[in-house]
Amino acid sequence: MRNKIVSFLSLFCLLYSFTLSAQVNELPRSTPEAEGIPSQAVTALFDSLMLLPKTEIHSVMVLRYGKVVAEIYPAPFAPEYSHTMYSCSKTFVSAAVGLAVADNRLRLTDRVATFFPESLPDTISTNLAAMTVRDLLTMTSGIAADWNMRNICTDWIRTFLAKPVREPGKQFEYDSIATYLLSAIVQKVTGMTLLDYLKLKLFNPMNIMEVAWEISPEGYNTGGWGLYIQSESLAKFGQLLLNRGMWKGRQLLPASWVEQMMTKQMSTLGDDYGYQMWLCEYPGAVRADGALGQYILIIPDKDMVVVITECTRTNGRAQRRLVWNRLLPEVTDTPLKVGKAYGQLQKKQQSCRLPFVQGKTISPEAQIYNGKRITLEQNKFGWQSLTLNFKPREVVMTVTEMNDNTYDLLFGYKQWQMAVIKAYPPYSIIPKGRFCGIEGPFRVAGSYAWPASKTLELKVHYVNWVSALDLVFHFDRKNVALTVQENYSSGTGMVIKGKVCD
Repeated sequence: MRNKIVSFLSLFCLLYSFTLSAQVNELPRSTPEAEGIPSQAVTALFDSLMLLPKTEIHSVMVLRYGKVVAEIYPAPFAPEYSHTMYSCSKTFVSAAVGLAVADNRLRLTDRVATFFPESLPDTISTNLAAMTVRDLLTMTSGIAADWNMRNICTDWIRTFLAKPVREPGKQFEYDSIATYLLSAIVQKVTGMTLLDYLKLKLFNPMNIMEVAWEISPEGYNTGGWGLYIQSESLAKFGQLLLNRGMWKGRQLLPASWVEQMMTKQMSTLGDDYGYQMWLCEYPGAVRADGALGQYILIIPDKDMVVVITECTRTNGRAQRRLVWNRLLPEVTDTPLKVGKAYGQLQKKQQSCRLPFVQGKTISPEAQIYNGKRITLEQNKFGWQSLTLNFKPREVVMTVTEMNDNTYDLLFGYKQWQMAVIKAYPPYSIIPKGRFCGIEGPFRVAGSYAWPASKTLELKVHYVNWVSALDLVFHFDRKNVALTVQENYSSGTGMVIKGKVCD
């Protein structure tokens, strides 16, 4: 009987590991040289990305001819961790619209107002009546963007359509709510959510199974943000677009629609815009682009896709220029000989990690504050109190939230310690109903050090989200000042005052 149980558990573990590895390691792998790319050029790209200021790289994947030739997931990140994609989500919405058009459920000339009779204002202006699906796709709705609206009300469609409307189709104005309306329209015409429609049409045929999408208070996928997906799935989607909608011999997305997505539809003050995609400064290249540095770069003339996920406060031009200037000029049309540079690249891929907090492993102050509860003033994170427990080469921080939920975060000295929590991570946007549709648990990696005797520094990475926190405790007897810098924001960060309880 015992042998049967052991055999069953072994089989279960094998099947589980196979499913997991198949999900994150499905694209064919090759060497850079076999696909005409010198390894030293890839190494130079990786090194340069890792050195960018106010930036932490989470993943980089380089594909050519449909094969992954190099990839890094700097520890504590890993290929199986999903990320929230912010506005990178918009390009997936465009694909769903194209599928609905191909299914004869939708036309670009359809008037937006006809889909939402229950949400229209009492008086419908000529411009509102004229607004089309294409106007939403090109960010030319004629409605001024109101980024705070989703944070203060729950009837987003009604509020959006009640705003003044200029002549649609004329002026580009980037707005995530325009994409949200596209998501709602797809649900109206297909009878299923945007995510379920994409699962049926794209994700399931491409074996993209680890995917979720936030849901609005009105019951629609948020569209303009909220896609939650793995890096390799981003690479698959990028490859689908590069191949003009073809996937393993099947035309999943009409080639004509992909051409429209990736063709200039509107001029902007910066890069030009297609259908929910940006055209790049590199000729012919296009991208899906999300806040804090989530990118799918599609480079047709080199037959390449580059995926980057990160947490950064830069505008992304530096990252893209590194691809254009460090990598692409070295790409050739013929296979190259593998040399020592490939071994160096392999070593980098295996050993790459984000920097640890610098300082000493222990301080005399640790004995004073060990196990003491620190009550905090009201703060954006909802933390009511923190308790620090100091162990050899490890700090355990117990967080008690305002709703009395508690969880532990772990911090290692010159190593990343991982905790799994049920609480939601910090989020750089605050729309009503945020996280609805996203299930935990969330994984949190931590590093600590004492840069001074009365100063404890903690680094927090929410590795299956995006958020990063720098926490610095300044101890002064019963008083504690906690400085928090979120996602490498500019300035000195916010200061949260605390009191040590006996």
